[in-house]
Amino acid sequence: MSVVTFDRDAVRAFRFVRCGFDAGSGAAQLVYAFDDGPELVETVTLPGAPFALEGARAEAAERALQLLHLIAGVSYYKAAVPREIRIESHGIDAETAALLEDVYLHGLGEFAYRNGLELHGRIRFPVSDAAVTEGAAPVLGLREHALVAIGGGKDSLVSIEALRAIGIEQTVTWIGGSQLIKACAERTGLPTLNIGRQLAPELFEYNRLGAWNGHIPVTAVNSAILAFAAVVLGVDQVVFSNERSASYGSLIEGTGEVNHQWSKGWAFERAFAAHLHSHVAADLNYYSLLRPLSELAVARQFAKIDHYDAHFSSCNRNFHLLGERPVNRWCGVCPKCHFVFLALAPFMPKPRLVGIFGRNLLDDPGQVPGYDALLEYKDHKPFECVGEGKESRAAMAALAARPEWREDAIVARFAREIAPQLGDGEVDVAALLVINDEHGIPAPLWERLRAHLST
Repeated sequence: MSVVTFDRDAVRAFRFVRCGFDAGSGAAQLVYAFDDGPELVETVTLPGAPFALEGARAEAAERALQLLHLIAGVSYYKAAVPREIRIESHGIDAETAALLEDVYLHGLGEFAYRNGLELHGRIRFPVSDAAVTEGAAPVLGLREHALVAIGGGKDSLVSIEALRAIGIEQTVTWIGGSQLIKACAERTGLPTLNIGRQLAPELFEYNRLGAWNGHIPVTAVNSAILAFAAVVLGVDQVVFSNERSASYGSLIEGTGEVNHQWSKGWAFERAFAAHLHSHVAADLNYYSLLRPLSELAVARQFAKIDHYDAHFSSCNRNFHLLGERPVNRWCGVCPKCHFVFLALAPFMPKPRLVGIFGRNLLDDPGQVPGYDALLEYKDHKPFECVGEGKESRAAMAALAARPEWREDAIVARFAREIAPQLGDGEVDVAALLVINDEHGIPAPLWERLRAHLST
């Protein structure tokens, strides 16, 4: 089989061929293939080589690399979703197979829904009898230091400032070549780490020739990349910034719940963190600093910081643009723009918020359908990383009570048509700002973080 003759329906097996890391250059290679087709080689590059790896840490790096190889394979597997999966590089135990099956099944939930595919019962990772986990992974003596994932939006900046406030040393880390993320990372004034990731070029040709395509659990992939980097660098924390709202998906009539951001949710975080402890390194901690908070609580924290107003952006559509004027960082019409504007509005002076976005999104009648989806009014929650419907309804209700907002077109329509249908529990912002105790933050850090996030 060649690239030119790729036929997704003819593929019988997806193969994990091999993986390897060159400590001298910092380049890791992840190799995959369909049937007897060409090798698909992905490269992940860690800056700062050469690296000195030996003993228990070298072995842990190899285990972390193998886990990365298996999780990153989801980008390629989805091209044909064959029933047979072969792991040729090493054997895995039942616990690893269960984790991977969850990542592929739930992480490809939106992909399957949009493509009309049924993946339940289809994805099975082969368990090797020789791969028996003997107790927990070793303690490596990793130093206290956090690799903090930054995405250029408000959430990761809240985490970075929280860790700074309690004195945790950190390196602001991102994957890929986004200039917007780079500018945000540099704005923090902290050490930075830009990890390279180059997908196999054949994948894009497969897509052109009719491969299945769609959303993948990119946070799971990025989590595995940062976990591998943490072991290589000898640090003990990988920190993401996923709030509790990420655990809730879109309710689709006739289908059920489909979560666009499943790998940002608590179920994945808990499972992945436990797997790192048991299979990679007992002292490698993976957690989301914002898990105890709602999206509105995160927005409230971000509103206290004006240092990033001209640098951050959560807009997916215009994410590649970085201009001198704020409007260039926000398209103003996508679900992320809609939600971030709405979430910040109750906590930020109106002139400041309009200045960040370059316009008032809540005074544009053309935005009604977009906001209806966020409110889950005659529509379902968008397939985007946005808050729950109840958060949008509570934020809108708060604005409807304020003179500076209540006459804006979207807010006035909400007050007139939607608010009368809601109960008191649907419009209580304060209830959504309560800190939750369901999280994976290490106990020694939690009390200090809780005090910071409660102010």
